[in-house]
Amino acid sequence: MKSSKDVRGARGEGPRKLGLCVLCGLPAAGKSTFARALGHQLRQERGWAVGVVAYDDVMPDAFLEEPFQWKSLRQELLKYLEYFLLAVINGCQMSAPSNRTEAMWERFITCLKDQNFISSAALEAQSCYLLMKTAVSGPLFLILDDNFYYQSMRYEVYQLARKYSTGFCQLFLDCPLETCLQRNGGRPRALPAETLRLMGRKLEEPNPEKNAWEHNSLTVQSSACSSEASPELIDLLLTALENPVKYVEDNTEQKETDRIICSTNILHQADRALRRVVSQTMREAKDEQVLPSNLKLLAEELNKLKAEFLEDLRQGNKKYLCFQQTIDISDVTSFFQYEKDGIVQKYFSKQH
Repeated sequence: MKSSKDVRGARGEGPRKLGLCVLCGLPAAGKSTFARALGHQLRQERGWAVGVVAYDDVMPDAFLEEPFQWKSLRQELLKYLEYFLLAVINGCQMSAPSNRTEAMWERFITCLKDQNFISSAALEAQSCYLLMKTAVSGPLFLILDDNFYYQSMRYEVYQLARKYSTGFCQLFLDCPLETCLQRNGGRPRALPAETLRLMGRKLEEPNPEKNAWEHNSLTVQSSACSSEASPELIDLLLTALENPVKYVEDNTEQKETDRIICSTNILHQADRALRRVVSQTMREAKDEQVLPSNLKLLAEELNKLKAEFLEDLRQGNKKYLCFQQTIDISDVTSFFQYEKDGIVQKYFSKQH
């Protein structure tokens, strides 16, 4: 795989207009219907190539059967998207990652084929895929349709946009929890109502005032959704395309200075905040009647994760946080919640 530096050089002569759009909101908020309608309008009126990647379509079975693997699977899907972006940017065939979950990779390939981004030519045995004209001409927007209820989930997509200097924006589809519960109840594969309520409590809406990287964000009321995208929404997408996220070269000395200042300011606060999260999680586990033997194991894993997070803060945010400079304790808590949920799901699923 070429480095981001190589890719920027390849794009220097005539950079392609590319954008990543994160579509977030609660399950059953209407995101998939909204994404399909938006994609159709942009193709018809703007002549853009628009791909909708619905996470539920790419990895539904894995989420239902092994929910504690959700974090690693999400990151794996981002790696697939990166391989596709590289092929588009360089105008070459798309290769398959050597380490992949075959069933999920096949769903991803099917998603691209169904939207005429790659052909069905007989190169699959060689793990290479030919790009269609749709993928290599004109502006291209990828709409990622998922809950993205933690800001850390969305930040991973922003990092991908920054790595390859593509556009980035966010659409939050706001829908009342009771409406989502009602719609969810009528689905063939409905989520447990309590799971949806829990997500509603944990949902972190885009916050452009707090996070500079979220400045290209728009909240759309689900009740106001129509078949036509609003001028404000179109303007958001155009702004993202015309103003790709700039790749910032590594400045090791400045980063180390920032790290020391940051670490000194928030390390103690982080310790207290993460202790509260661990305590709250253990109370929830007891309420869920997790077996005493599993409670002990859960506590050990959570405390180990907390220790790793604090050490990560001391060492420069190289493993978990990924920010150049963590500036707010809520950032740390959000990322910890993200990692913690993968552990908790494993123990809660043992009860059923």
